[in-house]
Amino acid sequence: MLLTLIPLFDENINVNAYSVFAQRENQFLNPFSYATGMYDGASYIEGLEAVKSMGLETLSDEKPVFVPVTNVAIFSELENVCEEYRDRIILLIDRTIPPIPMYIDRLRTLKSEGFRFAIRKLAVPEFQVYSPILSLCDFIFLNNKKIAIDKAKVYFNRLFPDTKLIAGNIETMEEFEKIKESGGYDFYEGEFYRIPASKNDHEISPVKTTQLQLLKLVNSVDFELNEAADIISKDTAITMSLLQMVNRVVKMSEIKTIKHAAAMLGQRELKKWINTVVMDHLCDDQPGELTRLSLLRAKFAENLAEVFGMKNRTDELFLMGLFSILDVVLEKPMEEALETLQLAKVIKDALVSHEGELAPVYEFMIAYEAADWSEVSRLLTLSHYDTDKVYEAYINSLSWYRETIKGVG
Repeated sequence: MLLTLIPLFDENINVNAYSVFAQRENQFLNPFSYATGMYDGASYIEGLEAVKSMGLETLSDEKPVFVPVTNVAIFSELENVCEEYRDRIILLIDRTIPPIPMYIDRLRTLKSEGFRFAIRKLAVPEFQVYSPILSLCDFIFLNNKKIAIDKAKVYFNRLFPDTKLIAGNIETMEEFEKIKESGGYDFYEGEFYRIPASKNDHEISPVKTTQLQLLKLVNSVDFELNEAADIISKDTAITMSLLQMVNRVVKMSEIKTIKHAAAMLGQRELKKWINTVVMDHLCDDQPGELTRLSLLRAKFAENLAEVFGMKNRTDELFLMGLFSILDVVLEKPMEEALETLQLAKVIKDALVSHEGELAPVYEFMIAYEAADWSEVSRLLTLSHYDTDKVYEAYINSLSWYRETIKGVG
């Protein structure tokens, strides 16, 4: 099983929903699964298994989740399988479900029982013939790269005024701003929120300068706890966060000074905590999903250490994932952004030039989060990596994130 979550944003770049992208088989070991979309368990719903096994709350707080369903699985016992999450799940279909009576009747039955639908991957010539199915859909994904979505928007608003439109495959923030300005979309999907701005003269605020100073210190060799405490004291939010976190961990309420709190954690734990919480604060003026992305990448990369035979490099992999969005946060090229930190060369090589010992993990992580299952399957096959361990590594990072974020803010 391979699974990742793709965020869907509102016009303020707040996450309003997630799409589950899942694949049961390695495409290179089982090419038929890629070609047909069907598996040895034909009624199996990949994303739904993850939802059921770990709980929807782990995947997505109170937000709805789009779960792809195949042309075979649509006839499975969805009424029973989805009962617990019916109000949160939106069944995501595509052109593999044809607009013929058998499927239309099934969708109507499910619709009458409270299910919601979304459809994607329709080409313009298919719009009219899919009208019976489109009339049952609550959401329609419009691919910004494949069709003229503004024209499609006019078409759907006229014929299906109650259906919500999702502008998908938006690559840059400039594209997002242009599409948002045209209006008429409820959700926006794409990698635009994690792509660096095209400018490199962005001035860093004094608050971020202090935070970067702290990152630089704790990532140097054998930093002094007292020196770190002095810098922490200059940032009220980080100070409060540290005291709350230490009191919770060591179960003591007597900790009243920053230096005492730092000493209680110790150098290694303090370094990891500072890196995590400071990245969270650096993202304060950025889309909220960036904090989630940074932390998920950090833990996912760390969890992949065993898969990639790098058990002795967990700390470096964690930092590589954590700082992999620093260029977006600081709105500077990655090489320039990393100049503010004293990171190990192997981390910088992976993030700047995608070279060195950690680069394979970085490249795999990026392909995985984008649900590029073809590339992921290729890498798994070439290096004989364990698919189940990769899945466990990602699911563990989701659970870890939810626990961690409670103590970060």
